[in-house]
Amino acid sequence: MTWPHRSLGPEAGHAVAAGLGLLTGALTVLTVRHRTLSALRLRLDRLEEQVRHGHRHADLANQQHLHWQLLSKAMDSPELAEVLDIFEVPASPHRLRQYLFANALYTNALLYYRIGNIDRDEFFGYLRGLLQNPVVREYRHATRGQRATLAEGSDEAELGRMVDELLRQLQEAETDEWWVVGDPPVD
Repeated sequence: MTWPHRSLGPEAGHAVAAGLGLLTGALTVLTVRHRTLSALRLRLDRLEEQVRHGHRHADLANQQHLHWQLLSKAMDSPELAEVLDIFEVPASPHRLRQYLFANALYTNALLYYRIGNIDRDEFFGYLRGLLQNPVVREYRHATRGQRATLAEGSDEAELGRMVDELLRQLQEAETDEWWVVGDPPVD
């Protein structure tokens, strides 16, 4: 069977061309809208992540503030400090206050690292300097058992091992140039 063959006039050709133009335009608009929506979704995801980080940083800062308040009370009161005397070797009230302050310094550096104010190298350098103090070194030895209870993969456990290794290297060093002792962390 043969279909009747008619010749389309110029108006029909214009209509087909116009229809193809409309279809091409609609597809272009849809493509641009899809890309725009994808970019907006990506920006929204990034903003949500920033808000989550902001909340985490605020939570860490609030915890740090509470930690400092509790340590301050203990440092001011020998009776309260006794509650925190969980060190391997019993400490005098004077030494206990020093240990609590050493803890505050370490915890502050840990917070700075966690919120991104310092990187691992800066944390390492700060602790290398702090470990020049004999009370801080004694504090690290007295809290060895406490660090053993930290979750294996946590930041605090990893950094604690790094600091313990640095302390070992400092003690074994045969140089007075302490600022060159120790292997900086490799990320």
